[in-house]
Amino acid sequence: MPGKLHLTPDDEFPEDLSAVDTTALQILDSQVQRQLDYEYVAEGEPHPETEFRHYDLDEEFSERDTRSA
Repeated sequence: MPGKLHLTPDDEFPEDLSAVDTTALQILDSQVQRQLDYEYVAEGEPHPETEFRHYDLDEEFSERDTRSA
């Protein structure tokens, strides 16, 4: 999703984050974080899909940290 600031629950999301390069993963994380922030402000709580994506991204970053250590 180049150029998008938010990644809504309806937008495509990679099934295998391990196949995404680090720069693209960081952009994806930023888009999901912005969406989370928006949902908290506008709706009072995150959409379950956005929350899952955020968790999935955190897990991938943790795994990459472990692999590079």
